[in-house]
Amino acid sequence: MSDPPIGFVGLGVMGLPMALNLSRAGYSLTVFDIDSAAVERAVGTITGVKVARSPAEVAQASAIVVTMLPSGKEVRQVALGEEGLIHGFGEGALLLDTSSSQPWLTIETAEALARSGVAMVDAPVSGALIGAQTGELVFMAGGEPAALERVAPLFKVMGKQVFHLGGVGAGHTMKCLNNLVTAMTFMATTEGLAIGKKLGLDPEVMTDVLNVSTGGSWISQTQIRQRITSRKFDDAFKLELMVKDIGIAMSLAGEQAIPVPLCGVGHQMWRAAAQYAEEGASISDMVRWVEHMTGITITAGSSAQTPGRP
Repeated sequence: MSDPPIGFVGLGVMGLPMALNLSRAGYSLTVFDIDSAAVERAVGTITGVKVARSPAEVAQASAIVVTMLPSGKEVRQVALGEEGLIHGFGEGALLLDTSSSQPWLTIETAEALARSGVAMVDAPVSGALIGAQTGELVFMAGGEPAALERVAPLFKVMGKQVFHLGGVGAGHTMKCLNNLVTAMTFMATTEGLAIGKKLGLDPEVMTDVLNVSTGGSWISQTQIRQRITSRKFDDAFKLELMVKDIGIAMSLAGEQAIPVPLCGVGHQMWRAAAQYAEEGASISDMVRWVEHMTGITITAGSSAQTPGRP
């Protein structure tokens, strides 16, 4: 059997390299983005790509459509809006949403699509820009086993691992919890480095210690030397999107009356950092807010302060 024609909606930081990998694997690709500049980049990057004038037109040309959008609100609009996918999908089509979305909106969207005979899989990703570029993303999937089997070949092209968490919405539940843990780890690591810097330790040597000790994490491995002590602050993931994901996780906890005081305080701190940062700031810019609050700049090198003496 030949590969099914694929649609892709959302050609931003993550979407464009994911779409490019699908094209390189031989899939026929029809794309759409409301940002004309993003479409131009796609045309200049993806050989033979077809450009649609609406999501409905993408669906008409595709058996499976992949979305990579900012949140569940945009996914719902793209799927169910006036010129949405639902108006172009044929029965038996499938929507694969790789966005970071609100699980309750995902379930609503999936139910509406199901009434038209369209399946949905939610499979948000971890791995950041480099994972999208190299085809080594981790997918957290929710949906029926038969639907996941249909998109398994796409997962193999775009990623390195797939975890089936449960029914539709389960993937997005896992995604917000993953980002909740990441966010709390990032802030705790930053505060620890600030204390160490004040006491005369070199944050880069501290990072080396963390990376071979129990305090190590994805944050210490990929953020501190690369973006903080280098002063680049250039992680492609936006601070406002991290705050959104923390908020989703906190809403889920609240609905279940689960007390999460540590994450509650952390949520407020991340929101404050977002208010302090410029529009479009990277998640790494959260560190600038911690530096502002503490008066300590987390730069490479030790100081004259005697270590361990306040």
